Amino acid sequence: MNTKEFAQRRTRLMRKIGHGGVAILPAAPHALRNRDSEYPYRPDSDFYYLTGFAEPEAIAVLAPGRKEGEYILFCRERDPKMEIWTGSRAGQEGARARYGADESFPIGDIDKVLPGLLENRRRVFYAMGQRQAFDQQVMAWVNQVRHKTRTGVQAPAEFIALEQPLHEMRLFKSKAEIAAMRYAAKVSSAAHRRAMQTCRAGMMEYQVEAELLHEFVREGCRFPAYNSIVGGGGNACTLHYTDNNASLNDGDLLLIDAGAEFDCYAADITRTFPVNGRFSAEQKAVYEIVLAAQLAAIDKVRPGNRWNEPHEAAVRVLTEGLVALGLLKGKPRQLIKDEAHRKFYMHRTGHWLGMDVHDVGEYKVGGNWRTLEAGMVLTVEPGLYIPAGSKGVPKKWWNIGIRIEDDVLVTKDGHEVLTTAAPKTVADIEALMAQPPG
Repeated sequence: MNTKEFAQRRTRLMRKIGHGGVAILPAAPHALRNRDSEYPYRPDSDFYYLTGFAEPEAIAVLAPGRKEGEYILFCRERDPKMEIWTGSRAGQEGARARYGADESFPIGDIDKVLPGLLENRRRVFYAMGQRQAFDQQVMAWVNQVRHKTRTGVQAPAEFIALEQPLHEMRLFKSKAEIAAMRYAAKVSSAAHRRAMQTCRAGMMEYQVEAELLHEFVREGCRFPAYNSIVGGGGNACTLHYTDNNASLNDGDLLLIDAGAEFDCYAADITRTFPVNGRFSAEQKAVYEIVLAAQLAAIDKVRPGNRWNEPHEAAVRVLTEGLVALGLLKGKPRQLIKDEAHRKFYMHRTGHWLGMDVHDVGEYKVGGNWRTLEAGMVLTVEPGLYIPAGSKGVPKKWWNIGIRIEDDVLVTKDGHEVLTTAAPKTVADIEALMAQPPG
């Protein structure tokens, strides 16, 4: 993303806030992995969305109409000694020159400077309740202003959750955001292809995970968008399985739910395939039902349709398929009404996708499922899970866990599947797995 993109976002948000408001956004803190070893730093999504600034110990303030400058960034000062150890910092000059701040102050001066930015502002927008320590800090700044009311200074009297206007903005992706997501999808699709081609019986799940990570990093996506799920056999029936430490057995299916992150934008793909490269009759029968359900759901992703329509389409196909296999008994219409499918399919068919893999944005507006509009990106991911010991289910179906997931952009005329490069038909998967790696 370029600085112009971030500036346009700030301008749009400040229009929503108005001249009587002020927005405060803190950067994410460092997170310790253990003792003095830190996790790789990842910026807070809201903060990065508006600033493009990827350093910790920073706070952004947006003050619409402020004569001295509307965008103020508090950040670390340059420190030549520390920069030898941890790398260069933007400092105040860099905050202005490289990140478009109108003004920048050392983070250590925030208690002296920020209360003044709240003076004569009626409304404060910030993410209330997410960080207790920051809530207290904001109130301390507001109280400093309140103590000056006898001098004629007005203190903020209204506190508004910043998520309301900001997350609605994030729900609709710009051309630059879509480009980043297309690249993340491209890299992730290549990683899934690599996993299919290298998988073989006797490997460990984490060895397949290593193939995914290799492809991500090699193509510039330093980190996965979330912890990868690599579950063979019965492990595929655990929805968020991430141990990834079991052996892969001949005749089992392998479910991989993994996506790369590029410039803080996520991909999210699930593919399920046979460890030995050939689906058994039972595996193929269940797989074809899930694939048909996914295609039916994707077909419902178009402007004007409601959010729930893809899920309803998937449930209908899954239920009919389960009846055809004899795993459910009764009339599909009544079974759908009774939610009988939940024995084998217990999650929703998708979620918003963007900077967060479970991205922000309301699913209902005014109590109704919201209408899909161009620029939204969502996943479509039906599945069927039949763990060992399932009551009333013949053993030949046990340990079949299947999910198929793609990332779908709502366009003006319909939709675009961003992750088509990852094979998902039985024929395409078996053909790819029959080819030698490389």
